[in-house]
Amino acid sequence: MKNGFRQSMAWLHTWSGLLVGWLLLLIFMAGTASYYRDEITRWMRPELPRSTVGSDEAAARALHFLQEKAPLAESWSVTLPDARNPALRVFWRNPESMATPPAPGEKRRRRGGGRFGNATLDPASGGEVTARQTRGGDFFYRLHFDLHYIPVLWARYLVGFCAMFMLVAIISGVITHKKIFTDFFTFRPRKGLRSWLDFHNVSAVMALPYHAMITYTGVVTLMFMYLPWGVDAAYPKDENAFFSEAFARMAEVEGPATGHAAALPIQQLLDSARREWNGTGAAGFTLYRPGAANAVIDLHQRDGRRLSVDTASLRYDAVSGKRIDASPAAGGATRTRGVMYGLHLARFADWGLRALFFVSGLIGCLMVASGVVLWAVKERPKHAKSGRTGFGLRLVDALNIGAVAGLPIAFAAYFWGNRLLPLELAERSAAEADVFFYAWGAALLAAFVWPKRMMWAWQLYLGAALFALVPVLNAITTRTHLGVTLPQGDWVLAGFDLCMLAFGAVLAYCGWRMQRWQPPLSAAEKKRRQQAAAAGAPA
Repeated sequence: MKNGFRQSMAWLHTWSGLLVGWLLLLIFMAGTASYYRDEITRWMRPELPRSTVGSDEAAARALHFLQEKAPLAESWSVTLPDARNPALRVFWRNPESMATPPAPGEKRRRRGGGRFGNATLDPASGGEVTARQTRGGDFFYRLHFDLHYIPVLWARYLVGFCAMFMLVAIISGVITHKKIFTDFFTFRPRKGLRSWLDFHNVSAVMALPYHAMITYTGVVTLMFMYLPWGVDAAYPKDENAFFSEAFARMAEVEGPATGHAAALPIQQLLDSARREWNGTGAAGFTLYRPGAANAVIDLHQRDGRRLSVDTASLRYDAVSGKRIDASPAAGGATRTRGVMYGLHLARFADWGLRALFFVSGLIGCLMVASGVVLWAVKERPKHAKSGRTGFGLRLVDALNIGAVAGLPIAFAAYFWGNRLLPLELAERSAAEADVFFYAWGAALLAAFVWPKRMMWAWQLYLGAALFALVPVLNAITTRTHLGVTLPQGDWVLAGFDLCMLAFGAVLAYCGWRMQRWQPPLSAAEKKRRQQAAAAGAPA
């Protein structure tokens, strides 16, 4: 213990936050952006049409397309459009005999090479839409727990490690601040270290329930990877059986196709499912053995206003319309896990609640950023006494600049890459991700070369310019700019451009403040100046 329990918690809070702070900031920023992953994806695929066609019409057009495109497929899957994602996506799985074998000496790059297919359709016409290849908002979603480039298993263990450190920092921070309610209302600007500490306290306390919830539920989402021993003990030879039972899944469809028969119109099956679900529609469906007399169809319920991420499914005979099966009722543990997972993803949220989650995530980013900067601000007077900056402080200064000011540059560069990379570029979505990390790497390198205050200002100004010019770049390269989206009332695309302008303005203000910021004088420096002034004063 270091001089008592609370002091020990303060030490633990400082180091548990600092050691993983920079990676935690990346996770927080990417996770916060993921609340609008569908909207980001739509902006990054401007070729997709905006359609108000109903789900039943879209489903019928999707089946018509699949009948012509993949008549011999073993199964068809359709993801129906909704208010946030207007795209109509179709997938199919061909028989094993139709798989394209790799050329001699060539590795198969995609599982089943030629056996699986997909397409994006216009819900209004049913025609295939050629849209640019991009991962869109899914890049940020995967980045916040897969980290990119490194093996997925190691990445998820590393993210879980950071999440546990975050939980320790939250708990120890609450213990450390005995006047936590007062800290929420206390901010003293232009007071040096005191101001940074006040800002960190306010950003931490303002969204404290959110910070605790999002960190704990993030660990829960990957709990079977972190704690696999119970599943291994109970299901030593069949792990899939555990997941089928625990998550209330229907049995797999097995057996070959027999005979030929026309399926019922999809509208009748969708109407039947809506009655079963008390008016809630379907998010999509999978048709097994299409065109056969024993064809069956699984309808998947759309996410509603429930907290749980788990949704129900119904299975029908696609020819007679008779209900065959339904996903069984989940147990208490499964429902609890579904609610926690749902809280983390916030799919249940309407536009207002989603915005609140997004703002809370931004406050979390400020909390982490101010925490790592606060350590450097506290350490600098100690190094000033010796007249030299130590390696540890220089390292932290460089990482602070590269993460806090450099990550916004990387995020903006990702959107620039989407508009500037050639549309016909092979592996285009991977190239967009490369642009993100090239930009971040350049920012980190510059910070290590010259970790000074002006580097903060330059990187903040660069991030501001990149964000503010995204709408201009969008207007030059596409027809979905503010001059079109605002008059049409397309608030998804217009809102994205307006948010880019807002982020640019905030970063520009931060750069301006950093450029003009002067660190407060230490007590020793004030005393020296007072003595010098007194010595030079006339008698």
